[in-house]
Amino acid sequence: METLFLQNSGIEALPQFLTSLAIGLLIGLERERNPSAKAGLRTFALVALFGTLTALLSTKLGSPWLLIAGLLAVAGMIIAAYINNRGEPLRQAQDRENDPGTTTVIALLLCYGLGAMIWYGLATLAVMLAIGITALLYFKPELRGLSQKLTRRDLVAVLQFSVLTFIVLPILPDQDYGPYHAFNPHQAWLMVVLISGISLTGYAALQVVGTRYGAPLLGFLGGLVSSTATTLIYAKHSKSNQAMSHLAASVIVIASMVVLLRLLVVSAVVAYGTLPGLFPVLAGGFLFGLMIALYNWRKMDKATELYVPETSNPAELHTAISFGLLYVVVLLGAAWMENLAGSRGLYVVALVSGLTDVDAIALSSLRLFNLGQLSEHQTVTAIALAFLSNLAFKFGMVVFIGGWSLARHVATGFVAMVCGVLIGLFAL
Repeated sequence: METLFLQNSGIEALPQFLTSLAIGLLIGLERERNPSAKAGLRTFALVALFGTLTALLSTKLGSPWLLIAGLLAVAGMIIAAYINNRGEPLRQAQDRENDPGTTTVIALLLCYGLGAMIWYGLATLAVMLAIGITALLYFKPELRGLSQKLTRRDLVAVLQFSVLTFIVLPILPDQDYGPYHAFNPHQAWLMVVLISGISLTGYAALQVVGTRYGAPLLGFLGGLVSSTATTLIYAKHSKSNQAMSHLAASVIVIASMVVLLRLLVVSAVVAYGTLPGLFPVLAGGFLFGLMIALYNWRKMDKATELYVPETSNPAELHTAISFGLLYVVVLLGAAWMENLAGSRGLYVVALVSGLTDVDAIALSSLRLFNLGQLSEHQTVTAIALAFLSNLAFKFGMVVFIGGWSLARHVATGFVAMVCGVLIGLFAL
């Protein structure tokens, strides 16, 4: 009887309406902060609830036109609100010049649509979209700053990358070719997209954030783009200014630590089965390096001037194609050497190719693991050796470019990461 009463009263729909209310309040909270917006907390909350209500009634009546009529009603309400405020004071009008209201209009319409989605069983997606919309509205100054900082070359590179990702990638054959069936055009370019996407994210964030949050974030973003380029640039600056040795060392160590995080993320995406063996190795190196990085950061002079690494856009066409070719060469070379000389041959390739690029040999090893040509232990060892080889190469750069003063500061962090990786590797 109680269940029948709840069904007849419609109380079972309460969770959907509460979710709509939360979504409306979330988006409205951001709009409430904008003095030029004609809608705030209450309006957005009511519009979201109205979306769920019209979806419910539309379902009960079996007529989709009611949902469409509700959308038109919201649009009409917005138009009427802006028409009625034509005589607003001069200062408010000047504020509206910065935001003519189109953003709030679209946000309200989206809020109505999200409310309807919740009723149709898409609550999780609606909440995710609401959070994304709120973030998009909140970070308007940062997004505007990013658009102004990007050069024409950057925009062309992003467009090229988009074409190759969303147009070329889908039409590439997803079939194995070549010796050992190791080369797959679709998989190869997918790896390029993965690495370039991670690097592009760091590059864009680096352009927006700059030196605003100090050395730790600068090293993190520099490592996302290119730890080798970041090491080179800060070694040069340290050579010309000995006072920034601690700062440069912190940025270089942090950038190299980020490589471990990159490898962990890439491995989880490409070959999840390697994580049980790979995680202790990469996490050990990261934690040991983190302790030294924190120690160096505490000793660093906070007044020391920061420099943003001037790295190239990783989405540029020639950069993406170059990495793709390197990946294919390393992949075929690793498969051939493993077949010819077993694990030792693979490890030689890892040591050599890892000098300048860890991603190529890491992705190649993960690909061979997926094909069943490498065991978990071989894959983890190859990736670990490539990382250690890359650390040795970057330390050589620090010595020859930055001098022994910088090298002594960097050495402690690099040695700590080496110890952490080796401990994890021996435990495996």
